[in-house]
Amino acid sequence: MAARSLDEAIQAFLDQMAARGSAHTVRSYGADLSQLAVITDGSFDLSEAVLRRYLREYGKTPITRARKLSCLRSFIKFCRSAGWIDSDPTEGFEAPYRRRDLPKSLSQGQAEGFLEGDVKSRSPKRDRAMLELAYATGMRASEIVGVDLGDLDFKTGRLIVLGKGNKERVVIFGEACARALQDYIAGERVAAVGSDALFTNTEGGRLTTRTLQNVVRRWALQLGLPGDVSPHTLRHSFATHLLDGGADLKSVQQLLGHENLATTQIYTHVSIDRLRDSVAKAHPRGRGTDQKKD
Repeated sequence: MAARSLDEAIQAFLDQMAARGSAHTVRSYGADLSQLAVITDGSFDLSEAVLRRYLREYGKTPITRARKLSCLRSFIKFCRSAGWIDSDPTEGFEAPYRRRDLPKSLSQGQAEGFLEGDVKSRSPKRDRAMLELAYATGMRASEIVGVDLGDLDFKTGRLIVLGKGNKERVVIFGEACARALQDYIAGERVAAVGSDALFTNTEGGRLTTRTLQNVVRRWALQLGLPGDVSPHTLRHSFATHLLDGGADLKSVQQLLGHENLATTQIYTHVSIDRLRDSVAKAHPRGRGTDQKKD
């Protein structure tokens, strides 16, 4: 069975996408495939040579090329399932390398100073409890503001977290975090209205991630740290410092709630960079070590 035209195939593919995916994805794929139609001049030519020409013409950067290749593969898969083509011409295409920037993190000294610093705040106990929890557990901002009072178990130092995809996991917090949380609960927490939220505003409403982000930024600026410090910086710091201290990668993956170990492995590069810096600075023959790459 052959499609009457490339435009017909594209429209059928986008119609199916609209029923299953987001409007943003449909628009993005529609723009990519309209460029493909320009390359083929509207003909139903999905040969390897044509598709490579398309990627050369419109995939100027690794990120753009990766996105367009992903679109092509989805479209090819659709066309094959419809019986319009027999094979996948992109089978031998290699995805372009996309450099992943290493996550920013605080040094251990900076993290200690951040949590113990004297900062002016209208809700100092609440703010300190949030920051202690962020660094102690590596939780995401959305997870922190989503914590309910009943999720905490002070006897075992455990907390049930509802993470991405509504998946539950258990995180651990230490004595310093427990003291900050108990101090906040006993002395400053406004009883939640309509929920069991742990962190509340003056009206008893659950805090938003924006509030948490503002708290972190305000504390950082008052303590002389970079203004781009965020809840995610504390999450990165948690993971990096665990690995620096000898924690195994699988445990860190579980604590962070990463589905794939490869996502967690990026933190090993941060730790290796710190080890390299230590050798370069402290070892008598370590000069130049910081210039070498793995």
